[in-house]
Amino acid sequence: MQPGQETRLNKFLAESLGLSRRQADDAIVDGKVEVEKVGKKRQRAVLGERIDKSDKVWYNGNIVLHNLTYVYVALNKPVGYVCSRNAQGDAPTIYDLLPKKYHTLKTVGRLDKDSSGLILLTNDGDFAFSMTHPKFYKEKTYEVELDRSLEPLHQQMISDFGIELPDGKSKLGLIKTDNTQKNWRVILHEGRNRQIRRTFAALGYKVIKLKRIEFGKYSLGNLPEGKTQEVPKY
Repeated sequence: MQPGQETRLNKFLAESLGLSRRQADDAIVDGKVEVEKVGKKRQRAVLGERIDKSDKVWYNGNIVLHNLTYVYVALNKPVGYVCSRNAQGDAPTIYDLLPKKYHTLKTVGRLDKDSSGLILLTNDGDFAFSMTHPKFYKEKTYEVELDRSLEPLHQQMISDFGIELPDGKSKLGLIKTDNTQKNWRVILHEGRNRQIRRTFAALGYKVIKLKRIEFGKYSLGNLPEGKTQEVPKY
């Protein structure tokens, strides 16, 4: 944020503290956030408030600094980990894998517990929006293994016509990677929940391996499983 440039308080809190916008709004409503504007007394923040770099902000009595540096991190997520901050049942969270300095970052989209591969994390909300909103058309590529050979007719149905799902038609790009007809490179332009798995399941197939290897201009490359690396912003 540049001097004289205003931003929404909830956006500033979300990016600085790793909260969701909803959590930031709840903190404001609960009186956990205070703002001191130039020439005015420190007082409780209000919903919808905007701040600039000259304003001081406190959260739970601790000052929140303005000199936030945006960070972009790639993680090679192993199977068995969830992308939420809190563990789900016995499943650990990807934040158990992250160095502590990255714990305030938020995931850019998600992978389900049974999937692996490339996950991006950042504290840049605008970047996350540009990577996940459908209007920006970010292509994602996956390595997929099926429980049995994909019939040619079903391949054509998926790639040429699309499969009707309860939340709309699903059309996937398919590239065969061996002669078994079980292993495919799948290209996805949307981000609906478990879309690849549900598309194959609608035709009687089970996905037994799903690994994301590309997301927009980002590639998993040789990043070891469970490890992170900082990446540039594209």
